[in-house]
Amino acid sequence: MARKRRSLFALPLIVLACSLLGGLYGPRALGAGETDSAGAKDAALPQDVGLFAKALALVEQNSADPLSPDKALYDGALPGMMRSLDPHSNFFDPKEFALLREDQVGHYFGVGMEVTTRNGKTVVTAPFPGSPAWKVGLRPGDIIVSVNDKATENLNTTEVADLLKGPRGTQVKVVVSREGAADFLTFTVVRDEISRKSVQDAFWVKSGIAYVKILSFGESTGSDLESTLKKLGERNVKGLVLDLRGNPGGLLDTGVAVADHFLPKGSLIVSHHGRESQERKYTANSGNQGRDYPIVVLVDRMSASAAEIVSGALQDHDRGWILGETTFGKGLVQTVFPMAENTALALTTAHFYTPSGRLIQRDYSHESFYDYYNRRDETRNPQDVKMTDSGRTVYGGGGITPDEVYKAPAMDRLESQLFRNGFFAFTRTYFATHTAKLEAGWMPDSATILELHDYILKNNYTFTEPEFTKDADWIRRYLAKEMYVWAFNKDESDRIFAQTDPEVTKAVESMPKAEALTDTARKVIAQRMAPRQ
Repeated sequence: MARKRRSLFALPLIVLACSLLGGLYGPRALGAGETDSAGAKDAALPQDVGLFAKALALVEQNSADPLSPDKALYDGALPGMMRSLDPHSNFFDPKEFALLREDQVGHYFGVGMEVTTRNGKTVVTAPFPGSPAWKVGLRPGDIIVSVNDKATENLNTTEVADLLKGPRGTQVKVVVSREGAADFLTFTVVRDEISRKSVQDAFWVKSGIAYVKILSFGESTGSDLESTLKKLGERNVKGLVLDLRGNPGGLLDTGVAVADHFLPKGSLIVSHHGRESQERKYTANSGNQGRDYPIVVLVDRMSASAAEIVSGALQDHDRGWILGETTFGKGLVQTVFPMAENTALALTTAHFYTPSGRLIQRDYSHESFYDYYNRRDETRNPQDVKMTDSGRTVYGGGGITPDEVYKAPAMDRLESQLFRNGFFAFTRTYFATHTAKLEAGWMPDSATILELHDYILKNNYTFTEPEFTKDADWIRRYLAKEMYVWAFNKDESDRIFAQTDPEVTKAVESMPKAEALTDTARKVIAQRMAPRQ
């Protein structure tokens, strides 16, 4: 019986020797023809396998230091082979494969909080609203000293997170150091199922204009989008800001489901094919059911894979006005092949194409994988020229080019310092002496800004008074984001940050362009379908 293999789009945010995220993985079943073909290819394997075994034996017998076969295989041969293919093919060892599945399903068992490393310490950055960690009183800024009596010193965040995870209903003892507390605080937390939200709650940014941000494409993203828009009252939506900035991708099926929600029934969403895989087309099955309100889609250079599937489909069908930066350009399709001992290969098996036929994958043949991820020039393939439904010209080969460019200014010297640690450090100190209760809609007043000014001056941050004055609006917005995490929760922090986002404001102003685009496309299509006299 053929194994079921799921497809997902993903983009590594940090390039590791074996990154956990890789590409587009779709459902795949082996047919009889494939089995025969694979069998023919297997005939050539013994000589290659024998060569590898001989090399491994020579290394084991003659290397200066003892060799671990697992290390040679998991850290060397298999990752090296996959890295030689393309930037998105990966080998997953047991731990990485488990994390991949965890990311796909969107939940795990643990205490429910984000942690990071600051100055060599493991620090709580955000307990999830309603999580076991939140309920017992763990708060942002708490420095984790030990977990179940195991000291966290010299442990990385992944190792600490592993200590916090465990079977549902089991207890974990967490000892923390808190600013303003005379001694360590001890919390006993009962682990539970922790769900990761891939769709933030929708809200109104202006009368009739809704905003929703999709963080990634997990198994429940399609249904989560449906439910959050229904809860908001989608029938009253006159325009939508769909935020896909920073979205690295996720599951193919849910990327299709999101596009399905906004496109007319029967619309082509995406297709993919490769050397050994037949073309497969994905169309809108349910369709938008008459929901034809204008949409402005926000994207940036880290919007990738499934996020590019959605934005590309809406652009090709003239259904959404794309605002922001050119997207990452990730158009390779991976299939996950489960292997022995809970390992897996994510192998590029095809390319995906937008409805107009664009291949949005960037060329990586003349640069290192590091440069591919980190030093990107915005390019496009002049040979890959296509047309949208209304006849607008679009290009492939370099991500999704926005209809309207919006690029946030680069951070200056002071902003960079505050962003890295300044806001967090100040807020930790601030709430040690102030109440952690703020009114809804609160923004930092002049007294709070002055406290921040004096704090960074006392702690030797490098800035001038004109710089501080120039950055005042930016400082107020980012400080509010940090303080809302502490006074409310991360969800409320994300909401206030979006409500004060200049790019969201620009999206609202661009809504008439999205409406005109949809109207024009509708008229052009109607003219094409009209019988000729």
